[in-house]
Amino acid sequence: MRIPTSAAALAVGGSLALAGLLAPAAQAVGADQECRSLGVANLYGEFVEGDDHHVPDAEGAVAVGGDAYFAGDDPKNPGSFSVGQELTPEQVAALPGGDALVVAGNLNGHNTQVMKGNGVYGGTLTGVLEAHRGKVGKGASPIDFKAEFAGLRAASTSLAAVPQTAGATVRAEGAKLTFTGGDATYNSFTVDAAKLQGAKDVYLKVPAGSVTVVNVTGGSYDMAAAGTTGFHLWDAGTSAFVLDDKLQSAAGGAIRAKLLWNFPTATKVVKNGQAAWAGTVLAPNAAFDLGSGGPVNGSVIVASLTGKGGAETHHYPFTGCLPGTVVPTPTGTPTVPPVVPSGSPSVTPGGSASPGGSASPSGSPSASTSGKPGASASAGPSSGGATAAPVASGSPSPSATADGGGNLAHTGSGPVLPLAIGGAVVIAAGGAIVLAVRRRSAGKA
Repeated sequence: MRIPTSAAALAVGGSLALAGLLAPAAQAVGADQECRSLGVANLYGEFVEGDDHHVPDAEGAVAVGGDAYFAGDDPKNPGSFSVGQELTPEQVAALPGGDALVVAGNLNGHNTQVMKGNGVYGGTLTGVLEAHRGKVGKGASPIDFKAEFAGLRAASTSLAAVPQTAGATVRAEGAKLTFTGGDATYNSFTVDAAKLQGAKDVYLKVPAGSVTVVNVTGGSYDMAAAGTTGFHLWDAGTSAFVLDDKLQSAAGGAIRAKLLWNFPTATKVVKNGQAAWAGTVLAPNAAFDLGSGGPVNGSVIVASLTGKGGAETHHYPFTGCLPGTVVPTPTGTPTVPPVVPSGSPSVTPGGSASPGGSASPSGSPSASTSGKPGASASAGPSSGGATAAPVASGSPSPSATADGGGNLAHTGSGPVLPLAIGGAVVIAAGGAIVLAVRRRSAGKA
């Protein structure tokens, strides 16, 4: 059958216009545009579902879903507690309500100082609470801790389900335990808590820039059991391991910034007071003991928190992209390249494995496994058919949908609007080509 010139032109013009429209649209929501982090919890140095009882300082922001007791045990010398000294203006702006200190319950502190940002408590205040560059007062928590931790537990479980990266090893040599991984983007390790706590020194060798998740199995972990005192990170520049501390770290801190210790089933985690723990700790079911000295050089995301003496948390937030788990990187946190782990699939809603995904870096935390949600989870279905996770209180992205891993949500443009616009573009482009063909024919005549 002979197709009229005008009809053929319309078909070709429409095809070209549609192809030009869909290519950028697919790219815009592709894996290279996505980055999943730990959501709302990623904004805080201490993110605690229940009570938080410790001194002396938290360099980052602190969010407590229960009561906070920021004073020492000696009534004659209770000491003081400072929050948020190392926060940048951008990080303060990204916090829900601009609150560097959130205490949903009672706040009992001899002298609590919010160095940057605001402070809010929901119950009674005992002692002094002051803000240096903001305001403090009683009010409702901008965070739904119950919903957030429901999402974080799902994320922790999902991360633990990612198999150990191909070629990665965990080797014990006497009191030395070494984790070695060569993947340039994502390294997943699995180790039993008993094996980890038997090490006096822990060594980690992975490429700078890669995301590292150490999944620790078991019901409890006590770093003080064997007296673990050092976390040594490989520095490719000097071809040597560097003992991590506040003033020194491998690759200028790039390794610990993307290092996550995941304890999906632990109900108790104890840090040795003699050690500086490198990286962020995700233990959503655990009572976490900071010990009596030595910091965590990263964030602590736990069910409850205690500490005394010189125990504190240093402001080195987790900046890695996680596979198929958490929500988009919150506003104000560093944007990092997406991760597609080699040989480390993420779990899809149907239980089948698929390559690790990521979620769009733009926007502030929404809810779900990592950026969490309101108690009632409702939202439109995602492209994978999963139900959207609830949106976290105070989270500006209520439209986020759940990701295929059944964990944290991620945002992204859907295909409906682009296709609707595409229809108009196709017709216009096709019409333009038809008109050109007709004019050319008329000129020949």
